[in-house]
Amino acid sequence: MGDTFVNKPLSKSNVLASKVIFAALTILRDGGGQMKAADIFDAIPQKLMLDDWALEVIESNGLARWRTYALFFSVDAVKAGYLVKTKGIWQITSSGVEALSLGELGYFFAAREGYRVWKRQQLNSSGSAAPQGNDADEVSVTQEPPEDQFERLRKEVNSVLAAEILEVVKNNSWQFFERLVVQLLLAMGYGGTGGMGLALQRGGDGGVDGFINQDKLGLDIVYVQAKRWADQTVGRPEIQQFVGALAGRQANRGVFITTSRFSADARDYVKPLHVRVILIDGELLAQLMIEHGVGVSTWKSYDLKRIDSDFFSEE
Repeated sequence: MGDTFVNKPLSKSNVLASKVIFAALTILRDGGGQMKAADIFDAIPQKLMLDDWALEVIESNGLARWRTYALFFSVDAVKAGYLVKTKGIWQITSSGVEALSLGELGYFFAAREGYRVWKRQQLNSSGSAAPQGNDADEVSVTQEPPEDQFERLRKEVNSVLAAEILEVVKNNSWQFFERLVVQLLLAMGYGGTGGMGLALQRGGDGGVDGFINQDKLGLDIVYVQAKRWADQTVGRPEIQQFVGALAGRQANRGVFITTSRFSADARDYVKPLHVRVILIDGELLAQLMIEHGVGVSTWKSYDLKRIDSDFFSEE
């Protein structure tokens, strides 16, 4: 299996990705099997000879290329069952330790395959593939118009992509998350002339983490709070505190964003308020990032063609 992996050519990006993620898991194994993610990232540059390209900061997220790749490809390790992440703590599994014996490239391709297996399972669970042996389902899929099939598959692929995005966002720093929130709102058309957005210090300014102009002239301000929580549900008390901060600024619009979820009580609380408060949970956050091109790039594109009736008209 190792020879098969090694014989596969790698792009420059994947070469760097294979080095940094293998180094990360090796550091974790040698460190006792459980470490803070921040400590692992501190150790990677000391273990590897990183060139200027690897150290270059990626403009879209403000992180060095090597760090971005380490975070992104750590998702493969999680889905393959090699790595467990819990609130900033990484733990390597027994299968992860075993996978390291494949070597740098062998591990990389094994983790990638583990991710693909997980992805197929996600697509199957969402109903993207007709069950084998079910003729009725097969006929139904076959008779579905091609454009409908295309749209259905697009939604399914984006659903899996959203899960990936949320995983990576949760494992970045809170400073990055706050910058992400501002960038997303700017991409959605907020920010005023010149894209005037501001990320404030954590916990500062009465609990409001940032603000952004709602209109081009800056006549209306939207206040934003962003919480990068992994599993903890945002409840009514947090929303009440946010609304109180809005009142202190005599503002009537706010957006509360989290990587986790909101309780039913929190959602019910904002409905009758005289101020306008929008709640964006982790699932919606990832979908908005995809929709507005934040943190994602186009990998492949497909054009759907149809007959141009004007061309064939002889009138």
